[in-house]
Amino acid sequence: MLSPEIRRKIRSIEIRTSRLVSDVLAGQYRSAFKGRGMEFEEVRPYLVGDDVRAIDWNVSARVGVPHIKLFREERELTVILAVDLSGSLSFGTRRELKRELVAEVAATLAFSAIRSNDRVGMLLFTDRTEAFIPPKKGPRHVLRIVRDLLAFEPKGRGTDITRALDEVARSLSKRSVVCVVSDFLETKLAADATTPATKPARRSATPSRESWEHALARLRRRHDVIPIVVGDVRERELPNVGIIELEDLETGARRLFDTSSRWVREGWSEVAEERAEVRNRHFRRARIEPLVLETGEDPIPPLRAYFTRREAMRSGRRGT
Repeated sequence: MLSPEIRRKIRSIEIRTSRLVSDVLAGQYRSAFKGRGMEFEEVRPYLVGDDVRAIDWNVSARVGVPHIKLFREERELTVILAVDLSGSLSFGTRRELKRELVAEVAATLAFSAIRSNDRVGMLLFTDRTEAFIPPKKGPRHVLRIVRDLLAFEPKGRGTDITRALDEVARSLSKRSVVCVVSDFLETKLAADATTPATKPARRSATPSRESWEHALARLRRRHDVIPIVVGDVRERELPNVGIIELEDLETGARRLFDTSSRWVREGWSEVAEERAEVRNRHFRRARIEPLVLETGEDPIPPLRAYFTRREAMRSGRRGT
């Protein structure tokens, strides 16, 4: 049974995201993502300004007047939401947790897909595959996705993005749109709860297992991949509030930090910048542009801007 609080959150997200899809994102989602291919529709007389490459020379020769072929896009897509539910998503300092931001963004994409008559499915992951919801259509199906985004209790606490990406690849037989929604944090905080830290423990920039960069590149070869990175300002900046104890939500390790030390605060920011640079380098190598969102900020403007950039790039490719 769902708690009254979860029911309220589901209803709130349903109302907000469905309105946004209708009023704000109408048409942008549809324009930003390609269909599966082009299907011949008809021929018509050539008009000034038409692309000469579309001329049907056989018909033109037969009737004595230039005609062009018209095609329509096979619109129906399969959209897969690969959503991170690891322990680090239960963090947030600006009115919401990262997991709540993830739920809102994923629900917005799911409602957008359903409004465009696309099929949408979801894979929930931590350091394992937690659940897979096969792609379907319809508003009831989207409400199930929203419910699981908010109410699902994962068994794992860690993060294995490589495993999740490979699982998505195995699940898909046709080209699809894959939205990977995560904070992309896989590394662990060294544990030492006995003494205050004079400088933050450095997190390894490269996980010991295969980097998710390679799994991302493999997935991109067959599918349209959209990484959505969620974060919180306190992952980059520590306030000066004296000695505090922080817990790694994936390992349970705890450590004391003396935030009154400028050295500690600057070290914290340096480590965060290093992590972000490694992550962005992975995206650049895979030739994928991420969408970066933060808790406490309205995700819709950056989502609209992202759709607009994709539409512009798509139009530019068509024009070449």
